[in-house]
Amino acid sequence: MFARAMVRRFPVLGYRDFVLLLADRLLAPAAFAFSLVGVSFAVLDATGSTADLSYVLAAQIAPSLIFALVGGVVADRLPPQWVIIAGNVMIALGEGTFGILAIAGHPRLWQMVLLEALTGTGMAIFYPASQALLPRLVPGALLQQASAISRLATNAAQMGGAVVAGFCVAAFGPGWALAVCGAGSLVSVPMLLSIRAAATVRTPGTGLLRELRDGWSEFRSHTWLWAIVAQFGVVLMAWYGSFQILGPVVARAHLGGPAAWGAITAADAVGLIAGGVVSLRFTPRRPMLFVVVIGAAIAIAPLSLAMLWPLPLVCLASFGLGITVEMMMVQWTVTMARNIPPGKLARVSSYDLLGSVMAMPAGALVAGPVAAAVGVSATQYGAAALIIVASALALIPRDVRTMRAGDPAVPDAGQATSSASPVNAAHIAA
Repeated sequence: MFARAMVRRFPVLGYRDFVLLLADRLLAPAAFAFSLVGVSFAVLDATGSTADLSYVLAAQIAPSLIFALVGGVVADRLPPQWVIIAGNVMIALGEGTFGILAIAGHPRLWQMVLLEALTGTGMAIFYPASQALLPRLVPGALLQQASAISRLATNAAQMGGAVVAGFCVAAFGPGWALAVCGAGSLVSVPMLLSIRAAATVRTPGTGLLRELRDGWSEFRSHTWLWAIVAQFGVVLMAWYGSFQILGPVVARAHLGGPAAWGAITAADAVGLIAGGVVSLRFTPRRPMLFVVVIGAAIAIAPLSLAMLWPLPLVCLASFGLGITVEMMMVQWTVTMARNIPPGKLARVSSYDLLGSVMAMPAGALVAGPVAAAVGVSATQYGAAALIIVASALALIPRDVRTMRAGDPAVPDAGQATSSASPVNAAHIAA
């Protein structure tokens, strides 16, 4: 009875393959939340060096510069769920082995760098495949509902995982948290294997370079797309270095250690959940303008640590940012899915990922040494200023300021959108 009521309220839950994907987006993020807390404190416990922490986390992001593009092509050739499974297995091997080394004794820096590079490769191929899979499982009319519910499940799982991970690290040590991440990343593999989405039909004889060129042509043909990706390349570089790298350092020195960092991460996840609920109904009139403004608001994250706000206030700021960032991400996902041809969506998403994260390793590598030279707070103030400047520049293109919800983003002649792609009726649960 309850299940039927939920399907009537949220029709997208009547699609079998979407429900299977939803299960994966509950289990995998809950497991990966243990890595978000465990890796930083494992490195700090092993070396005590902010520079070493920078190197390890940079190694996690660096594979995106190579494997995101390859993952996009593969996800447009093969069923995307197969690519997601490969990514989950890589994360399980990387974090699980790191956890075992941390439990057994102090892991060496080169071991941590290599294992996080393996984890980063799994993350890099996951994103474009994940972006391409969802529009193939539901009709276009339900795409915003599917995106909001999917992200709601992901964020709820991450919140629960972050809370437990913080206490796990404090009570048992970061090695056990990483071991849990490794084991948990494999739990959803059987469900992903049950999804029936097929690969898109591709032109015979097209090679990797030709498909990459086609994806790049599609990407650069949309001004709103590349302008905002460039903005977030700077925003994420500054945020990653000042918040993700230096945040655990501030938490350890001033806020109470791993449990405090777990609480901040959990507050962000609670905000993401609340934002997902709002996104079921909310559609801004100018979605790309909304995306840019929320990108500027991310400056609050490093500012809250630079000014040494009390832990409850830092958690409140993280909660508020979580709400708005989630609303932004739903609009971004839906806009891309509606304006990019289904057969190119994974490749365009890979350029989105590459452009957004390509500078993050630089942010990770620079944050530790700069903080050691000028101080943690000064580094975080500088990052906040950089975020605001990049966001102001992203407002220059007219398309960003004027695109309205539901408007096509000047597609090429004859371009199909994912809302027009058929969804097999056999995917609907009886």
